[in-house]
Amino acid sequence: MNLLELNHVALHVKDVANSSRFYRHILKLTPIPRPTFDFPGAWFRLGVHQELHLIGGRNQEVRFRDRGTHFALMVDDLNAWETHFRTHEIPFLPRRHRPDGAIQIYVTDPDSYVIEIFIPPVMG
Repeated sequence: MNLLELNHVALHVKDVANSSRFYRHILKLTPIPRPTFDFPGAWFRLGVHQELHLIGGRNQEVRFRDRGTHFALMVDDLNAWETHFRTHEIPFLPRRHRPDGAIQIYVTDPDSYVIEIFIPPVMG
C-alpha cells in the first residue's frame, strides 16, 4: 500500500469566472476538461500530473495566517514572475530566503488564497 502522488488541490471560490481569469492569465495555468458536475467549477493543469480544481459557490470569507494554508508553485525564473506581477499590478510580498536556499514570493488570488511562487535551492 503506497501513496503515489498529490493529484489535485481544490479551492472553494466565490466567482469561478473571476478566479479562472486569475489562474489562467496571471498564473499562466492551462485549463483542462472538467466532468459535468451539478455545481460550478473549473480545472487547471499544475505541473505535469497535478491539477487545480476551483469549486464555485463559496459565500464565507477565506481566513489565513502568515505561513499558514497555502500551496507552492516551483518556477524557473523568479525575476520574470515578479516583472509579470508588476505589469499586471498584482501585489506580492518581497522575496524571502528560506534556510535551505530557496527563494519565495507570495501572491493572493481573488478569494485571498495564498500562493507561494519559488525557485528551489541551487543543487550543488
